[in-house]
Amino acid sequence: MRVTVIGCSGSFAGPNSAASSYLVSVDDGERTWNVLFDLGNGALGPLQRHVDLRDLDAVFISHLHPDHCADICGLYVAHHYAPAGAPADRLPVWGPSETAARVALMYHGLEDGGMDKVFDFGRLSDSVAVSIGPVTITPYAVNHPVEAFGFRVEADGVVLSYTGDTDSCDNLTPLMTGADLVLADSAFVDGRDEVRGVHLTASRAAQAAVAAGGVKRLVLTHLPAWNDAEVCRAQAEPFWPGVEVARPDDVYDLG
Repeated sequence: MRVTVIGCSGSFAGPNSAASSYLVSVDDGERTWNVLFDLGNGALGPLQRHVDLRDLDAVFISHLHPDHCADICGLYVAHHYAPAGAPADRLPVWGPSETAARVALMYHGLEDGGMDKVFDFGRLSDSVAVSIGPVTITPYAVNHPVEAFGFRVEADGVVLSYTGDTDSCDNLTPLMTGADLVLADSAFVDGRDEVRGVHLTASRAAQAAVAAGGVKRLVLTHLPAWNDAEVCRAQAEPFWPGVEVARPDDVYDLG
């Protein structure tokens, strides 16, 4: 399993990174399967440095805030209006309830039929796994002001945990336990952001990984441009020595 950070800026695209998007690629010996997790503001551009858009096998949307799904509109254009013609098969897009209707509303003047000509929309359910080729994706409902999911991604014994946007919650344990890599929302800063039920701080992310048990590597992500990454890393360090901070174009080879 190869995990590529397409965008890791929280809440909006920053000067050095697009908003949330992560590409998971798995080679089963016959072909490479490409599964994309989130496609936030600005992510479609850098995504094309790492994969041909026609080679995507599925897109999973953690929730319907624009920093996680806005560029699905651009992906629709790239597929539907390509001079060579649209792909023969619709691209599976999995998300919360009403994903198809909500993303269509972002596209003013969309033709009749929404985006269903290009995308095959599926609805995520808590703890109900979805298989894409050799990749198993289990969504876990998490703690955010809107319907939101984290994803446990498994292939050939390797596990990636991506929290999406969340504060502390019970589902972080099954989401993270035994993960080779955890990409954890760390948008909030201890001592600055007191509201709860929106995002993790870096210290809460680290404590959740410790409590889950068996996590091998913790990477903080979804840091807004106004955060100091070193401050966030330092707040997690007492609980997880050697904690890392995501950067665009980072690649993690797992397994």
